[in-house]
Amino acid sequence: MMHARKSFVLSGLGVGALILLTISESVDAQRRRLTTGQADGRMGGYEVAENWPQPLPDTDLSHDGWTWGSGCGVWAETPDKVWICQRGEIELPPGAKPWTFAGLLTPPRTNTGRWPYSGNDPGYKLRRHHVVFAVDRNGKTIVEWLQHDKYLAPPQKSGPGSVSRGPHKLLMNPYDPEKHIWIVDDDMHEINVFTNEGKLVKTMGVRGVRGRGPNNFNRVTDSAWLPDGTFFVADGYAGVRVAKYDKDGNFLFDWGQVPHNPDNPGPNEFFSVHSIGISRDRRIFVADREHHRMQVFDEHGKFLKMWPTGHNSSVLAHIVTEDDHVWVADWTTDRLVKYDLDGRYILDIGGPGALPGQFDGVHQIHVDQEGNLYVTEVANDRSQKFRPRPDADPAQLIAPMVGLRRQ
Repeated sequence: MMHARKSFVLSGLGVGALILLTISESVDAQRRRLTTGQADGRMGGYEVAENWPQPLPDTDLSHDGWTWGSGCGVWAETPDKVWICQRGEIELPPGAKPWTFAGLLTPPRTNTGRWPYSGNDPGYKLRRHHVVFAVDRNGKTIVEWLQHDKYLAPPQKSGPGSVSRGPHKLLMNPYDPEKHIWIVDDDMHEINVFTNEGKLVKTMGVRGVRGRGPNNFNRVTDSAWLPDGTFFVADGYAGVRVAKYDKDGNFLFDWGQVPHNPDNPGPNEFFSVHSIGISRDRRIFVADREHHRMQVFDEHGKFLKMWPTGHNSSVLAHIVTEDDHVWVADWTTDRLVKYDLDGRYILDIGGPGALPGQFDGVHQIHVDQEGNLYVTEVANDRSQKFRPRPDADPAQLIAPMVGLRRQ
């Protein structure tokens, strides 16, 4: 299943208010929400880092006439080493300014990674190049994994899993001193674990083979860790479950099923388990995307509670922070929405669009040890970095995720 695009366009802040209104939202909270979005290079309590990332190097291919592809993952190992993954690159139209973000073109272009399998010609060239790389704080490329481009985004008809559009997310266990890189691929039903230097050391799942078992996934989407290395896998678009593994990757148990009544889904019933996070008190927060809600469990899989993420919301990513909040990226409104751990709405920031500080399809959120915010966008085909403004309302700033200790 591909990401569902927005079925309507916001026609003013009043519509956005209705979309995100919940019964627990106070009048004051509504007022705060309606004043936090900006379109002038600011975004909530942040300012946009201009010219970030910088143009990719021409290590093996020229980038003349090319730009970024669909952004699928971003993870700040440190402020000076930020990992990015994308689903290839996009040809620019003649006369376009070099490295124009594809979402800013008229008409916009995109590289979801699926064009080669659709049977349709988009009218421009795409290539699976620079799938994973890392940049410094100024956006300059410092690591290139060109050797893994064909493995992570294999050419069509090249073997099992070759219908992959490319990675779904890029992750790190925040408690891992060796800083392994985890690449989650929903189409290939697998998770690949690399050393920080780029050596493949572990694969979970069977490439191109879907299933529900100790070593099979069904469009796996995300993972999250406890301090001892135990981890939980969101599985996923079609797998309707959360699976728990020990620190060595041994399967422990799973939970979740399709709804008995699709019109009234209950606890432990999922439709697109798209992202997962863990709080300081070890609760598991699972975005049940197509049911427009967050489900919460203990570490043993016991259901605790669930709460709505907004009418017709489409949560692509969320982050559980060290100051005990949950921030979700909602594609329906293209805002980052802040809740407390019990699901009470606090405020939201951002808004739809392709200008700096605006969003279309935020697919991953991360915050470094200095408080810089990073997002990557599947529809605007880019990654963005934001710095906290000196005059920022602290409530509008996203804290680092649980486990990412400040340096």
